[in-house]
Amino acid sequence: MTTVEKFLHRRAIVLMVCAATLWSIAGVVTRHLSPELQAEGRFEITFWRSFFAAVFIAGWLVLVQRAGLRPVAASGKAGWLSGAMWAVMYSGFMLALTLTTTANTLLVLSVGPLLTALLAWLVLRTPVPGRTWVAIGIATVGLAWMFARGDGGLLTGSHLLGMSVALMVPLASAINLVTLQKVRAQVDLVPAVFIGGALSAGLMLMLMLATGGLPFKASATDVVLLAVLGFFQLGLPCMLMIRAARHLTAPEIALLALVEVLLGPIWAWLGAGEVPAAATLAGGALVLGALVSNEIAGLRERSAAAARDAVTVR
Repeated sequence: MTTVEKFLHRRAIVLMVCAATLWSIAGVVTRHLSPELQAEGRFEITFWRSFFAAVFIAGWLVLVQRAGLRPVAASGKAGWLSGAMWAVMYSGFMLALTLTTTANTLLVLSVGPLLTALLAWLVLRTPVPGRTWVAIGIATVGLAWMFARGDGGLLTGSHLLGMSVALMVPLASAINLVTLQKVRAQVDLVPAVFIGGALSAGLMLMLMLATGGLPFKASATDVVLLAVLGFFQLGLPCMLMIRAARHLTAPEIALLALVEVLLGPIWAWLGAGEVPAAATLAGGALVLGALVSNEIAGLRERSAAAARDAVTVR
């Protein structure tokens, strides 16, 4: 690996950590929406967040790239597949948050790295280093410890339904990451984030019409909070993830995304009073240790490989 490649890889890691950190604020912001909207407006909440995410990406394409919406058409089948998976993730995650706790929702997301590694191996034949499997295993144990002894026992009623809905997210994420890896050199999939937002918003609007959810119940404050989610918790971090995917493998991205699972309950605790158990904090430390150890080991492996290549050239 050349010096430039190492720099790009490290920058991709930073971008991915930033993306996961922004994703992690969803729970705490959602808990500050009006009680009526949280209780009866789950489709509306998802609609507004997806709508504002689509607006953010459209603004980026029009004002920054000055390309209009032409890249949406240029993304082709891969763009629409990725967009459909984004729509599933946008819808499933927010609906789950309105049905169960932040911690329960994020617990289900924690299976993402394992699903992604398996799918990347099956579809792309991507070799998964042993250290990554070990890190996934340690992180899974840490996450299980966090929630099994925290509030993970609330698997009845809406909590069970919420976790079932949340399961759509890691499944769709694994498909999306493998798609990104397969076409990252040929197709810019930032427009797929716009497609996902538009599809999710359209689906939620239809569900609102079908269930009598109109007129809108969100107050002005609710709309501002949902705009923050759409812009900075969804549109921007998803775009950062796509940029990072150019220099990271699918398993690496999925593992780094666990930062969201680690930070989400902490923000919900500090900002919304969803107090985690001591086991949650201990398990979180285990997750963070697995992430850091895996990346340090990877950097050392790449540095050693670069040194060997340099000696061979000489």
